[in-house]
Amino acid sequence: MSMTGSPAQLQLQLHGQTHKCLQQQRRRQLTPSRGGSKVITQAQLTAERPASSSQVEIDWDTLGFGLQHVGQTMYVAHYDPTTGAWEGSLKPYGPLELYPSAQALNYGQAVFEGMKAQRSAKGRIVLFRPEQNAERMEAGAARLSMVGLPKDLFVDAVKQTVAANKDFVPPQGKGSLYLRPLLFGSGPILGLGPAPYYSFVVYCAAVGPYFKTGQLSPIDLIVETQFHRAAPGGMGGTKCAGNYSPVLVTQLAAKKEGYSDVVYLDAKSDTYLEEVSSCNIFCVKGKTIKTPPLQGTILPGVTRRSIIELAQQRGYTVEETPVTIDEAMEADELFTTGTAVVVCAVGSLTYRGERKQFGTPGEPGKVALELYEALTGLQQEKADDPFGWVVPVL
Repeated sequence: MSMTGSPAQLQLQLHGQTHKCLQQQRRRQLTPSRGGSKVITQAQLTAERPASSSQVEIDWDTLGFGLQHVGQTMYVAHYDPTTGAWEGSLKPYGPLELYPSAQALNYGQAVFEGMKAQRSAKGRIVLFRPEQNAERMEAGAARLSMVGLPKDLFVDAVKQTVAANKDFVPPQGKGSLYLRPLLFGSGPILGLGPAPYYSFVVYCAAVGPYFKTGQLSPIDLIVETQFHRAAPGGMGGTKCAGNYSPVLVTQLAAKKEGYSDVVYLDAKSDTYLEEVSSCNIFCVKGKTIKTPPLQGTILPGVTRRSIIELAQQRGYTVEETPVTIDEAMEADELFTTGTAVVVCAVGSLTYRGERKQFGTPGEPGKVALELYEALTGLQQEKADDPFGWVVPVL
């Protein structure tokens, strides 16, 4: 095909050819129904998998947090700008086709989520507040000028991924199926601008505790005094991919010194706690629990929000307010929250060479343990769910 016209017209023609080529590839891969999620039968999945999930052999007692036991099936969807519709289906877990000029690789249009599916005391496989993750991804996409994903498609894709990988869900109390929904600009672009189209993926893995010390073992944190995780008016309140690798320089240095992770301070005054590298933080004094407020620099964690509501229900006064480093060093307890870490007690906090030990070494604080048990009891359906947070899959 010959191309004529101005440079701008040539670029549009070239983009159109590229988009048409990719669409043809996707139709061969997905053959989806227009504008929705195509449900693949179990027989089709079994035929496509390198091995049936029923043959999975996992030592549930030694699970760590990683990709050692990745699910064999993922969900993949693509946004078609010509129809304004998402088309997606389940596929065997494997590499994605992507141009080196993909927007996400060059300019960073990428947001992700972290979720878990668990086996409950009622014999079901359940999710926890998946609509909250869908809403947070939608907000992150808007901040990055991306095409958002409909909430019902997000939740349906997650449920399909869980159902297809049900044999990777550990027995109750042995771990969980960690889910990673990922939305990114897959369309090619040279100049700075939004991607011409987007892709959405959900993959999963069977996991155990996030920290190597174990789920209930307190962690040792150090306060970072040189670098900041986020600044006012920036991206700290979104779960964009670019927020995470910058913390590695401080996190890796801290781990070499024997710490589990790093606490970041506010960028304006270096006075107030913000959050840990990948989780929110809470400060306990008596019956009052404080946590930094959502002002655009910290992530609006789903677990954070749930712990606030659970603590209030249990009679604690919860304040979303700035917490100074001095308050933290004088607190009765500190603990962190997040999908991966759940609720994790802080054993010690070190600031400018001064180390504060919280409680008995090696044992979680009373409040952290109480809220951990309340949250996990609800998530695993050991306790009643008056909030309607638990969503069954199977």
